[in-house]
Amino acid sequence: MNTDLRIIISGGGTGGHIFPAVSIANAIRQQHPEAKILFVGAEGRMEMQRVPAAGYEIKGLPVAGFDRKRLWKNISVLIKLFKSQKLAKKIIKDFKPMAAVGVGGYASGPTLKMAQKMGIPTLLQEQNSYAGVTNKLLAKKAKKICVAYDGMERFFPAESIIKTGNPVRQGLLDSKVTREEGIQSFGLDPNKKTILLIGGSLGARTINESVLNHLDLIRTSGAQFIWQTGKYYSEEIKNRLKDEQNLEMLHVTDFISDMDKAYAAADLVISRAGAGSISEFCLLKKPVILVPSPNVAEDHQTKNALALVEKDAALYVKDAEAKDTLLQLAVNTVSQAEKLISLGRNIEKLAYNNSANIIAEEVYKLAVAYRDKQK
Repeated sequence: MNTDLRIIISGGGTGGHIFPAVSIANAIRQQHPEAKILFVGAEGRMEMQRVPAAGYEIKGLPVAGFDRKRLWKNISVLIKLFKSQKLAKKIIKDFKPMAAVGVGGYASGPTLKMAQKMGIPTLLQEQNSYAGVTNKLLAKKAKKICVAYDGMERFFPAESIIKTGNPVRQGLLDSKVTREEGIQSFGLDPNKKTILLIGGSLGARTINESVLNHLDLIRTSGAQFIWQTGKYYSEEIKNRLKDEQNLEMLHVTDFISDMDKAYAAADLVISRAGAGSISEFCLLKKPVILVPSPNVAEDHQTKNALALVEKDAALYVKDAEAKDTLLQLAVNTVSQAEKLISLGRNIEKLAYNNSANIIAEEVYKLAVAYRDKQK
C-alpha cells in the first residue's frame, strides 16, 4: 500500500488502555512503516504524556466520565461530550483516516462514534471479560471486535468477534533478564523467595494497607518483598515506615520503571485484576494472587479474576478481606513449590503470544477495503 495509510487510535485514561494502544500502533508501524498514525485521547489524562513519549502524535478531547453517584454533576459532562464529538469530527475530517481503533477510555466514545457516522470502518479492542459501556454502545456498527476472553458474544455481535488476546508491553516479552539479575537489581537475596506487590501506577490502598498491617509477618516470613506503593501513597507510606526496624527484606518504591526486572525477580505476584496486567502474567507464566479493585465499572476486575480462578490459573482475594488475609495467603503460597508450578503452568495456557500483530493485520484489512472503495 502507498504512503496514504492513515489510522486513528483512540482511548486511554489508564495504563491498561494505553499499553495495548501503543502496542497496536507499534505493530502497524512495523508491518507498514509508511503508516501515519494519530492518537486521540482525553485532555488531562495520562495518554497525553505517555503517547508522545512512545513517539506518536496525539490530539486531546475535553471529554470526561459520567459521575454515577452524583447525577447532577453530569450537565458539564454532557457539554464536554458534545464539544468532544464536534472536535472529533474535525480531527477525522482533517486527518482522513481509513480506519479507527478504539481501545476503551473516555476519548474512544466520541471519536469512534463520529468515525462510524462518517463511514470510517472501526475496530474495537475490548480487554476485559465484561465489556465496558462505551464498547457495548459502539459494537453494533463496529466491523471487528477483538477480545481476550470466551463468551463475549453476550455483549457483542458474534460475527464481529475475533479472539486475539490483549497486546502487552513489548519490552517485557523481549527481556532476557534472569531471576537472579532481577532480584539483585532490587538489592535483595537470590536465595529467598520473592513476592512482588503492584497496585498499578497510582497504587492500590488495599494492597498497601495489607502490607502495613502485617509488617511483623513480613519480618518472620523468610520471604522477601518488592513493593510498588504508587506515587499517590508514597509520602504517607514513607512516614509510616520511618520508625520501623529490621525490614531489609522489604524493598519499597513508589514506581517500578524496569518491570521486566521486577517480573523476573518475582516467584509470586500480588496485583489488581486489570486485563492488561493479567495478559502479562499469562505470557510471563507468573503465579499471581489477584485483588480486584471494587472501584471500576461493572466490577469488571472481579469478573477478570474469576475467569482465571475457574481454570486454577490464579488465586483471588476480595478487596474487603485483603487487609486481614492477603499477606498470610501470599507467604503460605510462595513456600509451596508445587502450587507455584501449577499456577504458572495453568496461567500460561491462557496466553496469546501475537495479539498486537493480529490486531494490526485486521486494522490493515479494514483500511485497505475502505481505501479501495474510495477509488
